[in-house]
Amino acid sequence: MIGIGILGCGRIGQVHARTLAGLSTARVAAVSDALPQAAQSLADTTGAQVLDAQALIESKDVDAVIIGTPTSTHAELIEATAKAGKAIFCEKPVDLMADRIRDLMKVVSDCGVPFMTAFNRRFDPNFSELKRRLDDGALGEVEIVTILSRDPTPPPLSYIETSGGLFRDMMIHDLDMARFLLGEEPVQIHAVGSALVDPEIGKAGDVDTAAVTMTTASGKICQISNSRRATYGYDQRIEVHGQKGMLRAANQLDHTVEQAGEAGFATAPAQHFFLERYAAAYAAEMHHFVDALTSGRSPVPTIEDGLKAQLLADAATESWKSGTIIQL
Repeated sequence: MIGIGILGCGRIGQVHARTLAGLSTARVAAVSDALPQAAQSLADTTGAQVLDAQALIESKDVDAVIIGTPTSTHAELIEATAKAGKAIFCEKPVDLMADRIRDLMKVVSDCGVPFMTAFNRRFDPNFSELKRRLDDGALGEVEIVTILSRDPTPPPLSYIETSGGLFRDMMIHDLDMARFLLGEEPVQIHAVGSALVDPEIGKAGDVDTAAVTMTTASGKICQISNSRRATYGYDQRIEVHGQKGMLRAANQLDHTVEQAGEAGFATAPAQHFFLERYAAAYAAEMHHFVDALTSGRSPVPTIEDGLKAQLLADAATESWKSGTIIQL
């Protein structure tokens, strides 16, 4: 049985702990958090021991480490975990600086440890089915990928100020999904953005409404639309158009009951929170990580996938700020 250490006992750490509790091949061996009460609470529900971060990383009971701490702490923890010879599961982004990710890639490679960047949306059952059909040739050649991702409400301003900006914090998921579905690397990117939801976000130097267009060398196009406001719930949709037709993954609704009357047809709102919408994806990605470790396979997405998504987010930010098309 694989012993897992969890660094960061907030929402995402708790989600992964619940998944691990249902596995026969892994267990939560140790937990750590900057807030002692958070660590103790998760330890009480998992039976894990509470350790400080370094002790957890060095523990003989820990074979792999989940890094669910703030982004600013990732690099130091990744380096320490890799040098301790432990497998790593790291929440996105790996780091806000591409050069720092490159340094970490070398450390991970030199230490020979498995590393998974937690782009959970690849594991969403609907999106992964869409990808499977693409790979099976259902559309022939892909021509246009359209990704819509809109949050119900913006996060606190204190979060905005340390997040790295919408393109690096929010859209990075969609940029990874674009690479996942296009099957080719984008070579050109153009981004626009505005602060339409909350003027204070604009004053903080960020945007809350954005769109990106990317093109690959063969001419495939991807369009991404982001907003920090969606009055109808957590809006997560994908459409892929190709030579043989179209594939589409719709929103997850609170329920499937539909009512019809003189005013038309009414359905439930989209699920409101990312932890609800992507519950199955979070579980599937952790299953994948544990299965990869037990079978000796390399988990995906890799740290290189984390770097490539970060480079796209950096280029999108540069394009928005400069008002120019960026060649990649």
